[in-house]
Amino acid sequence: MFDFRLQVFYTVAKRLNFTRASAELFISQPAVTKHIRELETHFKTTLLERSGNKKIKLTPAGQLLLKYAEQIIATYNELDFDMNQLQNQHTGTLRIGGSNTVAQYVIPPILAQFHDRFNDVKVSLLTANTEQVELAVLKKEIDLGIVEGIHRNPQLKYEAFLNDELVLVCSAGNKLVKTDAIKPEQLKTLPLLLREPGSGTLDVIAHAFKPLDIYLADLKPVMQLGSTESIKSYLLHSNCFAFLSVQAILNELKTGTLKIIDIKDLTIARPFYFVQPHGQLPALATSFMRFCKRSKS
Repeated sequence: MFDFRLQVFYTVAKRLNFTRASAELFISQPAVTKHIRELETHFKTTLLERSGNKKIKLTPAGQLLLKYAEQIIATYNELDFDMNQLQNQHTGTLRIGGSNTVAQYVIPPILAQFHDRFNDVKVSLLTANTEQVELAVLKKEIDLGIVEGIHRNPQLKYEAFLNDELVLVCSAGNKLVKTDAIKPEQLKTLPLLLREPGSGTLDVIAHAFKPLDIYLADLKPVMQLGSTESIKSYLLHSNCFAFLSVQAILNELKTGTLKIIDIKDLTIARPFYFVQPHGQLPALATSFMRFCKRSKS
């Protein structure tokens, strides 16, 4: 019913990157290009300008289409969700799992809204790292997971949910770096706090470093900690640095206790994914997925 070409355009227009769009949509880059060209043929205009250095910019027509695409996708999500409510009775227990960042900073506000609307549903939330959440899905201990990271288990199905960014953070009083931006090679000299093995955050960082010829073994980790909150607390009492989700430090940025150090020519974007077994999801899990997408659209 929904024109997938519009979803492809929307994703490319938001990311301004064909590689990221293809990864998020789970289709090849040639397929992304094909869908965009079909839209340009349909509207008889150019939607994207592509420069020699692979940068993408929206044309005026592309900006207009993006505006309408946002409205159409939001309306469709509402329609899809509301029609689904007519087919399902919302009672029972919903078992979900979230990787640490998701479970601490993304899911709680959505769960509060979900409970307000479906207060007959009992919800249990498992908080663990990405690897552990995926294992819980495979063992059928939970119905649905929401995780971060780049590794994919072929026994599971992944669906993009929300985009996030990892940033280099330190205490506002940290004196080891006197500027708000550093070169990538300076990362090798900084005392760092890292997440534990199996963490999706650690996977994403390692993957982002590879094009810069930087590896985790090149870094100077002070220690590995198993939660974002423990890392934030440690940062406030030390001259260490850490890569954290923007979602996790919004309050600290507002109060000025933590600050972001930009890294030249490096942006670490990562999506959060719904992760589920192949096949039909339980009705409650399907409804919760729809509710999440609607709340973030």
